[in-house]
Amino acid sequence: MQFRQQALAKLQSPEELDLPVRLARPQGWLVLSVTVVAMAATSVWAVTGSVTSTVSAPAILTHGEGSYVLQSPVAGQVTAILAEEGERLPANSPVLKVRTNDGETVVRTIAAGRLTALAATIGQIIATGANVAAVEKVADADDPLYATVYVPAENAGSIPANAAVDLTVQTVPTQEYGVLRGHVKSVDRSPQSPQEIAAFLGDSQLGEQFTKDGRPVAVLVRLDKSSGTESGYKWSSADGPPYPLTSMTMATGSIRLAGQRPVDWLLP
Repeated sequence: MQFRQQALAKLQSPEELDLPVRLARPQGWLVLSVTVVAMAATSVWAVTGSVTSTVSAPAILTHGEGSYVLQSPVAGQVTAILAEEGERLPANSPVLKVRTNDGETVVRTIAAGRLTALAATIGQIIATGANVAAVEKVADADDPLYATVYVPAENAGSIPANAAVDLTVQTVPTQEYGVLRGHVKSVDRSPQSPQEIAAFLGDSQLGEQFTKDGRPVAVLVRLDKSSGTESGYKWSSADGPPYPLTSMTMATGSIRLAGQRPVDWLLP
């Protein structure tokens, strides 16, 4: 009790009235200054900074013009197969023969390309308009490959021109050879139906597969070329796989979307 009275007396002493009052310790001012600077830097970054996100979607490697489904113009029985899968054919090349009531008819290619699939067999009875083959529109073996990425429609508007794309190719071990590099060449304006995708790829099953979660938008990706790899294209690894790529190979594309300011996330 004695010490308390002495302390009160000291505070009430006139000799102490002219001393400044210490509001905070130096350590407290330091913490406050750091906090203010950090908040200011965060505010500036939220307004002027940019955050980049990506969208991943299924993709397929093709030549630029896609494929077409060859249909029989007549009904009858298949009597001969005149071409082999994988063969490159000029326009108007014979693919198979069909015996009809009026004689034999030869089914021919519409445009030059590579025969990727034969749906008809010898002895099979087919109807008019039946799908008998799929032909990829490529006239030269050196024609470049592209990737078509089927992106959800709600993300298509955020894809900038020439956006960077990383492609995980199904037939290439990613841990060993990395991902295939590319850039966006074009973005379709409207979502595609299963029939439109099937017509472009020459495969109705792929049309169903790429639209199982809704109608996507097709994004055409130009693959980055490299003279130092066996495939002729640029990879995240130095050399890439020791073999060439083939069309109609499945992949997954990761597209970098346009950067967005962090403050935009807080605004309605």
